[in-house]
Amino acid sequence: MNPSLLVKLSQYFRPRLMDAMRGYNRARFTTDLTAGITVGVIALPLAIAFAIASGAKPEAGIFTAIIAGFIISALGGSRVQIGGPTGAFIVIVYGIIAHYGYANLLICTIMAGVMLLAMGLMRMGNLIKFFPRPLIIGFTSGIAVLIIFSQIKDFLGLKIANLPAEFFPKLASLYHALPTIDFITLALAACSALLIWFYPKAWAQKVPSPILALILGTAVVAFFDLPVETIGTRFGGIPQGLPSFELPEFTFATLRHLIAPAMTIALLGAIESLLSAAVADGMIDDKHDSNQELIAQGIANIVTPFFGGLPATGAIARTAANVRSGATSPISGIVHSLTLLLIVLIAAPLAKHIPLATLSAILLIVAINMGEWEGFVTLRKYPASDSAVLVMTFLLTVIFDLTVAVEVGMFIAIFFFIQRITELTHVSISEHSPMPDDDEATLARKAVPKGVVIYRIFGALFFGAADKLETIMQQSHTEPDVLILKMNEVISMDSSALHKLEHLYGKLRAHHKHLILCGPHTQPYFLMHQAGFFERIGKENVVANIEAALLRARKLLLIQQR
Repeated sequence: MNPSLLVKLSQYFRPRLMDAMRGYNRARFTTDLTAGITVGVIALPLAIAFAIASGAKPEAGIFTAIIAGFIISALGGSRVQIGGPTGAFIVIVYGIIAHYGYANLLICTIMAGVMLLAMGLMRMGNLIKFFPRPLIIGFTSGIAVLIIFSQIKDFLGLKIANLPAEFFPKLASLYHALPTIDFITLALAACSALLIWFYPKAWAQKVPSPILALILGTAVVAFFDLPVETIGTRFGGIPQGLPSFELPEFTFATLRHLIAPAMTIALLGAIESLLSAAVADGMIDDKHDSNQELIAQGIANIVTPFFGGLPATGAIARTAANVRSGATSPISGIVHSLTLLLIVLIAAPLAKHIPLATLSAILLIVAINMGEWEGFVTLRKYPASDSAVLVMTFLLTVIFDLTVAVEVGMFIAIFFFIQRITELTHVSISEHSPMPDDDEATLARKAVPKGVVIYRIFGALFFGAADKLETIMQQSHTEPDVLILKMNEVISMDSSALHKLEHLYGKLRAHHKHLILCGPHTQPYFLMHQAGFFERIGKENVVANIEAALLRARKLLLIQQR
């Protein structure tokens, strides 16, 4: 293959596994093997619980963890990222299945995978950092609340045939079903939750709390023959063997309806995977490749649905467990997938005895840990705009869905951002607002000829602040013969501001007055130059400093007097 082609390909596709293999030795493999097995065991109950809570069969979660977990570790941009189904997708997947069916969920996941792959190839990984923190806190906490409410049915053992996906109908169904509480199920779920919550952290390295709760809960149900719902009674168990490859069925008529949910899956997958990778970076003092991570996430979500799997992304809790277990490379993530595969091949028949009450308890604790509740406690410390974004995103996530929440939340965040930047942009007469350490301003005040007015512009001139240029003529009591705009503090400028500037110049020329631009920065300079504005006002009227501007103003006044 052409070496130059290989170099170009490596710029777009370079998994961290390739770099991690340099200097790889037996000692590192041993720690990766131990970490992978540990995370694989932790992932088992979570994969099952996430699938059931999403309205899918338990094996869908396991197959997703195996296939997507392998691909994300092998092709991803992080050394220690663990991929698979996550709690954040529960509400979204449940809603898609309820409205469109499981077959269309698979199509949505493939479409989302294509979007993620395209985002990675177009080097859009860094754009995720522009999502404001209050927005992320809002929808993350909203999803956590929805997960908690989705688990009340199995936690209390309520008799509900089909739990609605919408929030208020779900509340109504839970309320009307309260008389059907099964107290044996409630006792089992409560004991499981308390065990996980109060489990000593020192023991977690040897036996993770979800695994212990799962083993004890299953043993108690089997030994006492408790009349509670299990994986076996609801789903008939988990098939023992490898998943089969199947082409999802779809029609082009429904495809257009799936674009919005597919975008939701892609957006959430991108945000969560890159947040997880960033958390891992802080734990291991590393820097992940965000674009390569999106490529891996995209490929995983394209491939997994062909085996009946769910949407997958980076899992923060499992990634953190991977790091704490000593992982040094993506090999640990690959081992985690193979561990799950071995469990399915060997111990799948035992899964039918797992009580759903224990799984609901596991998810309840996951949701509580997932919500960023401290953001609400410290809400009064935030600026009002950030608080509004957080609360609005949270409420919209709970009441409507994540797509609406992110769209409206981003709109509100952008609106407040524009407002803040606009407030930082000032246009004022230089004599009335001198800067103490500005020698040029001092010079201007001492030697400004009659008929010359100097205006100082500070900040960013863009569409939100462009109208401030119109106030220049209004601020001056008399129309100046020469207007000097001191632009050395204008950091950026857009076409709207340039249009206003051209309008200002047109008004001056209509009255045979002059405009001089003093010290424009690089970006505004090139914008005005490209647009041909310098040719209109004359290149001699674009000067580097205030001394040159005053010298040019005097020449213009002399010409005018003649």
